[in-house]
Amino acid sequence: MYPLVFSTEVSKALRDRSPLVALESTIIAHGMPWPQNTETALQVESIIREKGCVPATISVLKGKLCVGLERDQLMYLGSSKDIMKLSIRDLPFDISEKKNGATTVAATMRIASMAGIRIFVTGGTGGVHRDASRTMDISADLAEMSLTSVAVISAGIKSVLDIGHTLEYLETAGVPVVTVGQDELPGFYSTRSGFRSPYRLDSPVDIARLLKTKWEMGLQGSVLVANPVPENQEIPFSQMEQYIESALRAASSENIHGKALTPFLLKEIAKATSGKSLEANIALVKNNAGTGAVIANELAKLQ
Repeated sequence: MYPLVFSTEVSKALRDRSPLVALESTIIAHGMPWPQNTETALQVESIIREKGCVPATISVLKGKLCVGLERDQLMYLGSSKDIMKLSIRDLPFDISEKKNGATTVAATMRIASMAGIRIFVTGGTGGVHRDASRTMDISADLAEMSLTSVAVISAGIKSVLDIGHTLEYLETAGVPVVTVGQDELPGFYSTRSGFRSPYRLDSPVDIARLLKTKWEMGLQGSVLVANPVPENQEIPFSQMEQYIESALRAASSENIHGKALTPFLLKEIAKATSGKSLEANIALVKNNAGTGAVIANELAKLQ
């Protein structure tokens, strides 16, 4: 197995068998503007610590797979302009060329699994893009979720995507989707999406039991745990759809696609909402961190 570089805090947690929670780094380098990105990342790590777990933010620095970042490394990721966006296919190139990169959901899951971390917190997951019938643009996150036994705690599928088709893909791939505390799947910025969640569980204990059961059965792959954004910080789904459609038209007119599409859409939506979408994004990431840490604690007790 390719060697991993652990931060001092993560190394101690591994020795002590303390519960760990993985975090992606693309949200720092490509998902939010400076300085909100690093401020949010530090706050998210603090929330996880307050819940009794150890945060493990994952990235590639000078070609090394880093599990857990020191503060100066995190600040570097958030402020630099030359950080690659790394999915699974990009890892061999970035590592062999000794470059710096921020990991997406897919790449973070794979590295977390290599480190023995079972719980991963993010904002929203990738999925089937709205024009996938023409472009074949489907996030590698979905394929990775079918392969890698790391639970993904998110605010649902990113609302700029085709949520219905993404749910169909996950069903075919055998990935359970469970929503925390409500019957309807959340819509990332919104508590609602218009789609019924395949499953609902109301407590972290029940979710941890589901994870343990799945993996003890030898069923590889993830569980997507959809955790709704707090109601007082959401943007209603119908309202968000207007902003999303406008951003998609702008992306089409500028021929933005592939890796560049989601960051472009997020920036366009943030401008259209006068920053409210960024505030909702920050709120949901923090909310997911708290929920993910509690699930990690409960899973550790079961094991």
